[in-house]
Amino acid sequence: MPAKMTPHEVHDFLDSRPGWIILSTIGRDGYPHSVPLGYFRLGDDIYLGCRAGTQKVKNIERNPQVSLVLESGSTMRDIKGVMIQGQARVYTDAENLLRLRREAERLRGVPEAERSQEAPVGSAYIRVEPRRVISWDYGREG
Repeated sequence: MPAKMTPHEVHDFLDSRPGWIILSTIGRDGYPHSVPLGYFRLGDDIYLGCRAGTQKVKNIERNPQVSLVLESGSTMRDIKGVMIQGQARVYTDAENLLRLRREAERLRGVPEAERSQEAPVGSAYIRVEPRRVISWDYGREG
């Protein structure tokens, strides 16, 4: 039985960015729509960058309940991951786009002088506020 991660371990795992996070939204037809995206964490919230007007954005505007999954490892002895269920909000306004772009650049180590000065045109950021977090770590016994 895998061990559950503590909230601190979940944050550390998310911040290690072991791969793309999978965002699942619900399409108009009721089927899940799942896509890999880059992400970053601020506090408990997860932010994902994408293009405005994409299917995932339309789905969130219709139904803000989403799921995120991030997993790493290749054998049953080292697989660990997290599933986050939450409420999503889409930002497309210039002020938030620039603020979030600059925050993402800061977290990637981009020097202050080289960070964006203008909002990215045609972009969106999705904020996911966690409501439920489920984690697993097969490297430890639970």
